[in-house]
Amino acid sequence: MLKQRLQQKLLQKLSPQQILLMKLLQVPTIELEQRIKQEIEDNPALELDELDGKDDEQDFQDNNDTSDDFANEGTDTSDERQDDFDIDDYYKSEDEIPEYKLQINNHSKDEERREIPISSGLTFHELLQQQLGMRHLDEHHYKIGLYIIGNIDDSGYLQRSTDSMVDDLAFMHNLTVKKEEVERVLKLIQEFDPAGVGARNLQECLLIQLQNKYKGDSSEAVTLALKIIKRYFNEFTKKHYQKIMKRANITEDQLKEAMEVILTLNPKPGNSLGETARNNHYIIPDFTITNHNGELELSLNTWNTPELHVSNTYSHMLNQLANGKKSKSDKEAFTFIKNKVDSAKWFIEAIKQRQNTLYITMKAIMDYQREYFLSGDETKLRPMILKNIADVVGMDISTISRVANSKYVQTPFGTFLLKSFFSESMQKENGDEVSTREIKTLLKDLIASEDKTKPYTDDQLTQLLKEKGYPIARRTIAKYREQLGIPVARLRKELSY
Repeated sequence: MLKQRLQQKLLQKLSPQQILLMKLLQVPTIELEQRIKQEIEDNPALELDELDGKDDEQDFQDNNDTSDDFANEGTDTSDERQDDFDIDDYYKSEDEIPEYKLQINNHSKDEERREIPISSGLTFHELLQQQLGMRHLDEHHYKIGLYIIGNIDDSGYLQRSTDSMVDDLAFMHNLTVKKEEVERVLKLIQEFDPAGVGARNLQECLLIQLQNKYKGDSSEAVTLALKIIKRYFNEFTKKHYQKIMKRANITEDQLKEAMEVILTLNPKPGNSLGETARNNHYIIPDFTITNHNGELELSLNTWNTPELHVSNTYSHMLNQLANGKKSKSDKEAFTFIKNKVDSAKWFIEAIKQRQNTLYITMKAIMDYQREYFLSGDETKLRPMILKNIADVVGMDISTISRVANSKYVQTPFGTFLLKSFFSESMQKENGDEVSTREIKTLLKDLIASEDKTKPYTDDQLTQLLKEKGYPIARRTIAKYREQLGIPVARLRKELSY
């Protein structure tokens, strides 16, 4: 049965301006320029500052003060920009499409165009297709070859089974082929450079490389390397060297020679000729910290953040509509223009608040981790969680999280992801609190200095850290080791040379 009743609720809703600011806080410096350009394209009331008739993409100066009077934001009273504007011009031109937008090269004459140079050359898949074109294949087998190459990943491995490719070629490309045909063309591709390409697993990849790279070489080391990969591959991957020597009836010296041959092979042959886009990945820091004789100086990277203002034309038009008599069409125009002008003001204010929030948050992190930024010694890193910084700057934890996400800081010791400075704490035997990052650094140093013929087990690492005053459980050591991408002791073992 339905009942009607009164109920009180306390809700907290974000305003559009707050939502915009939260979104801008998450955007790293490298993406901010594109976000501003998109906003300028979407909102004609938003413009770049101009000097001497040209767009001036002048960097913001570090500004920790609150923004200027919001009501006066974007108003330009210079005589140069006070064009005679009539409201009738708005109605005459609102449906007109600029001529440049109807052209193939749809850029306006005044739009600044920047060419971004990128490295050129054949991609990995283009190289394979080029080699395929050099073989004397009929159209039928050439199409099979192209399809196989299309299923090879960037590491050089074939990601589809032969049966699946036969079905795909029949249903998707209307090409009837036999499994033997696909196998024959695949064998051909496996002869291409780089050696090992087209393999379906690591074992096949290494075998192809051995057969191609050492073709005609019948030395004992190469013969034994082939035997190990063919017959004892499972023991090889697990580094069970004693089992290999016993089953193959060979000495340790013979195994070493065979291993030297195997270590010349590439487990990911496609990586040496990866996509051009992967090679052009650059990190642009959002902050820079410099050390001036013991004094830390923080600067915000604003190279791609231009000065913005509200369009003088739209402001003038808004004043005309506000002071005149309003017909129905005038009211619609007034509402449209006011929304655009308000949106432009909000965006400008949000950019300023973003810069201010980023700066004061990073300043708090720099002061909190002062000893580290002065010395670069990771053992000097203090335990730091989001709440520590939120309490210092008087902001919400979610805001600090957005600032730390995907942002980089350049220091005298390298460029680091901001969130890497946040870590939990643990207590040493003497009662001091240390960062988990400090423990990971010590763990990494211990493993780096170990005897690779007898690497430390997790139990031994636990004991060594305990002797240094870090009482950590073995399962915690295993967790930190995995987070550092370090394999277990058995897989770190190496033969003595």
